[in-house]
Amino acid sequence: MTGIRKLRKRLPKSIFVKLSAAFILVGLVPLFALSLFSVQTFSNYVVRYTTGNLQQMVLYMSYNLDTALRQYDDISKLMYTGRYEGFSETMSRNQTYNVNELEQINATPIDSFLKTVLYSDTYITAAYFVRETDGKLYYQDRENRALQTDLLPTEQRKTEMEAQPNRLAIFPARDDAYFAGSAREVFTLARNLIDTSGTLTREPKVVGTLFFDIDTRLFRQLSGELALGEQDELVLANGKDRLFFSKQGAESAAAMLSGNPDREMIILEEKVPYLQGRLIAGVHRAALFEQLFSARTTVYLAILIGAAALVVVGAWFSRRLSAPIRRLMKQMTVVESGRLEPMPPPRSEDEIGRLTQSFNTMVQRLQIHIDEAYVAQIKQKQTELSALKSQIRPHYLYNTLEVIRMNAVDKEADEVADMIHSLANQLKYVIDYGEERVSLEQEIQHLRDYFYIISVRYDNRYTLRFEIAAEVNADWRVVKLSLQPIVENAIQHGLRASKKGTVLIAAAVEENDLHVTVHDDGSGMNAETLDRIEQVLNTPSIPGRSIGLKNVHERIRSQYGEAYGLSVTSREDVGTSVLLRFPIPD
Repeated sequence: MTGIRKLRKRLPKSIFVKLSAAFILVGLVPLFALSLFSVQTFSNYVVRYTTGNLQQMVLYMSYNLDTALRQYDDISKLMYTGRYEGFSETMSRNQTYNVNELEQINATPIDSFLKTVLYSDTYITAAYFVRETDGKLYYQDRENRALQTDLLPTEQRKTEMEAQPNRLAIFPARDDAYFAGSAREVFTLARNLIDTSGTLTREPKVVGTLFFDIDTRLFRQLSGELALGEQDELVLANGKDRLFFSKQGAESAAAMLSGNPDREMIILEEKVPYLQGRLIAGVHRAALFEQLFSARTTVYLAILIGAAALVVVGAWFSRRLSAPIRRLMKQMTVVESGRLEPMPPPRSEDEIGRLTQSFNTMVQRLQIHIDEAYVAQIKQKQTELSALKSQIRPHYLYNTLEVIRMNAVDKEADEVADMIHSLANQLKYVIDYGEERVSLEQEIQHLRDYFYIISVRYDNRYTLRFEIAAEVNADWRVVKLSLQPIVENAIQHGLRASKKGTVLIAAAVEENDLHVTVHDDGSGMNAETLDRIEQVLNTPSIPGRSIGLKNVHERIRSQYGEAYGLSVTSREDVGTSVLLRFPIPD
């Protein structure tokens, strides 16, 4: 575990690892991206092309199936038209008499008629006719198989046809087990022979019913072009989802008709107009895109081989590139220990060779300049001494001012003493190297000391007023020396031209911030001057006359952020207001 930890600590610091990782990433990322993009594009194209072709084949099959059903419908109508080879085209009007007495259909014996129907299409395996009056059964079979009449579901099928006696009925596929020794899957078509010779009634008179079986090879022949696999599905159903044929059985067909097929299957559907139904094909993706998956595997294998080769080449190249750098680092460690030994002259003139040459030059110059370090130490001592002197001088100034003030008090010059006391307080407040932020109370006290001297200087022509809201806490911190420059500007540029005036300091809480406003009722500014001041405040690179305002503005923003600072509003001959925004501490 210790070795693994050491290895983890060394790997991120190794230039070999960094170069190898950079080289490999630069190579692998485009390789993987391009390969995956190409495979994905090719796969999508193959999927779309294959699915489109399959959809066209399903459409073609549905068309052929619809055509075949219409042809069978025409075959069943031969009972009425008599249009078949070898027989008269003259229709017998009394169909009941012909069928019951003469055992003929269209002046043709029923057995001959059934043979005509049987051999009219290669997929018809058997044809049989049931006479309505006595239920007598006539049938013809291609293979002369014995018919087990008790297993033939003619009565059940005739019952189903009662709802639409004039239409061709189609019955779902099943085994023709009613023929002895047969297990052929067929679906059955049936049509009633209606007597049209008598008076028309609401209930048609059924003379007999024609049935003929169609081998489901018809579906398999039509679906041959689809190349369906053993697990693929083909379903034929009418508009009411009555199942006529299913390749895999009723359970699989029910899932497809209900819209819940296997997720691994591609479902293709086309309408069959004659049935008012649909033909649905379900093809498994794995079988359909087997070659595509094989091509993908080949591409992925090629990507892995290319990536492995790229890793090996990248490691070899990075090792050769980092070897001179490691030698240089080793020599630097020697120099750090105090042995100023240069490296052997470089054998190459590339960047590493130039770096080695520069290192040797640095070592030589370091040996030359090492003596100058003692001179630098002496200069440093002198600087420290000067700094100590600068700390002594303010204290000496405070003491001198205090002696002068006491002398003025002794001479009963109280005003002079107060002025000296205010000046000493200001000097101490300004020169004191403390925090950048002070309490609002300290800043106001400093402002009082400053304004006292101003009022004496100008014969008390100017008044300083304070309006501090009750919710303002005097201990809240503000930027040091932020109010005095604003008040000084108000006196110099706003009130000086007047014989008297007032400076108002208002503090309130607005929008969860501390707002301090310095307002004077002096001469004010015109719009042009105000715009110039705003431009100076908001553009660091533009110098201007309002240095005090700009300094305060930038100090506040550097302390609290861009949302804070000051803004100026003014009206000519009315006065000027400067708003300072500070955050309220939590």
